[in-house]
Amino acid sequence: MAERITSRSNPLMAHIRKLASSRSYRRESGEYLGDGMKLLREAVRWGAALTVVVYTAGTALPEMPGGVRAVEVPEDLMRSVSPMESPQGALFLAKLPPERPEGPLTGRRYLALEGVQDPGNVGTILRTADAFGADGLLLLPGCADLYNPKTVRASMGAVFRLPAWSCSLEQLDILAREVNLPIFGSALREDAVDPREADLTCGIMLIGSEGRGLSREALSLCGGVLRIPMRERCESLNAAIAAAVLLWEGYR
Repeated sequence: MAERITSRSNPLMAHIRKLASSRSYRRESGEYLGDGMKLLREAVRWGAALTVVVYTAGTALPEMPGGVRAVEVPEDLMRSVSPMESPQGALFLAKLPPERPEGPLTGRRYLALEGVQDPGNVGTILRTADAFGADGLLLLPGCADLYNPKTVRASMGAVFRLPAWSCSLEQLDILAREVNLPIFGSALREDAVDPREADLTCGIMLIGSEGRGLSREALSLCGGVLRIPMRERCESLNAAIAAAVLLWEGYR
């Protein structure tokens, strides 16, 4: 018989609300929150380490792996814990993957972000990196949390498929050097080259925020600087769009 919870003060419901709102609590508890049936199906399909599924009556859940706690709640309780304005029948908790790479990088093409603070942008960039064949995403200081519910939702399931880690600039430099991957920074500098003139089939492409761009320290790690050609009257591109252009060029 399915477990049923009706109280807003239940410890699991309090836990879910904290996971939705606090990055530090997600790290402390080792779990993150996803919402919606589409994301749940993707999580099951790609083997996310699910721990709990919460659903409302009448929701047709996919077949769950063994050991996943299934909890039915009334619709008003779902609305009180879901990060979505209009909950879609289910939400789930999963274990956080490792925060750092477990050994040297093994792929050829990676994307790194510095200071990209919008969760929707980070999730969209992860989704784009997955679509265009990147081997992983590296998040430098100042980026939105990859496991913010908004980031998870914007990734459209890529968060379950593509490795992503957090690291410092120093750690990024070490990761690149130990496997001889060049770092390409994207910046509006006079010495920057057109991405079509660079070999982007191998390396780490580094992108900063739309407002500030890359820091001086980040640019100092770059063996090459790229500038996406555009009309002179346009100053910059959204970070997600810039990432898509460079990822496509490397994929092409």
